[in-house]
Amino acid sequence: MNNEHKVSLKEKIGYSLGDLSANLVFQTLVTYLAYFYTDIYGLETNDASLIIFIVGMLAAFAFNPIVGALADRTRSKWGKFRPWILFTSVPLGVVALLAFRTPDFSYAGKVVYAAVTYTLLLLLYAANNLPYAALSGVITGSMKERNSISSYRFVAVMFAQFFVQVFMLPIIQYAGNGNKAVGIEIVMTYLAIIGTVMLLITFFTTKERVIPTVEQKSSFKEDLGDLMKNRPWIIMLVLTTLVFITLAMKGGSYVYYFENYVDANSLATFIGPLLNSLKSVGINFFGDDPISAGFGLFNAGGIIFMIVGISL
Repeated sequence: MNNEHKVSLKEKIGYSLGDLSANLVFQTLVTYLAYFYTDIYGLETNDASLIIFIVGMLAAFAFNPIVGALADRTRSKWGKFRPWILFTSVPLGVVALLAFRTPDFSYAGKVVYAAVTYTLLLLLYAANNLPYAALSGVITGSMKERNSISSYRFVAVMFAQFFVQVFMLPIIQYAGNGNKAVGIEIVMTYLAIIGTVMLLITFFTTKERVIPTVEQKSSFKEDLGDLMKNRPWIIMLVLTTLVFITLAMKGGSYVYYFENYVDANSLATFIGPLLNSLKSVGINFFGDDPISAGFGLFNAGGIIFMIVGISL
């Protein structure tokens, strides 16, 4: 077995599409979930916060460790991690769509529906994305090729982030003709289909070549015990947790800020010439809503300068 296998361009692109698909879901959750629950779906702020917090903690401390342990012990003709991508791709797309629907239920029914669909979404996301992330380590043993694969993933993540944070809210407004509940269902339908197709492409274009030698067997309890003794891992866990808290707080608050605090008339005066320039070249989905357009352009500036900073 050649662990230094050179990975083809086709396989690198195919693998990166999995991260593009995952981040269409992840970026949507970070940016719009709270706003969707409170301003579109109709939940009280306390109920929406409680659902997001409880289900998020359940995913962090139950779904993720269990999925990781199961994926690490998986044996199949497709390998350890690729089967997870294959069998969760369609269910993940379906549940992502269901999680952003607005059914005609009573308030109590809406709370239950939101809790159930969000729980299923995070469970399927963990079952798909954790094995996907681990897959890069068994595609090749070459650190140079792994770094190259990571660069393709970075481009895919930036593309997904740019689309969700810059274009999605204006497109929701445009697709729903001002009705955000209809618009987000239409947009999520397309994203679910596209994301599912991309995950299937990832499965069919990648191959697991590095097969670790099983030198000893350990139980799930022993694995957790080893982690608790691993000081660098604990430091990285705390750091990553703080980073994601920051991402969630910033990403989830921007849309509220633009909807509730930015003056629409002043914003229209400021960005009006730019919107007219975009319309003149056929880019019209920003429409005449200065709030959604301003929100998208604000995020675009942040992402562009983040890419510049990372490049430096």
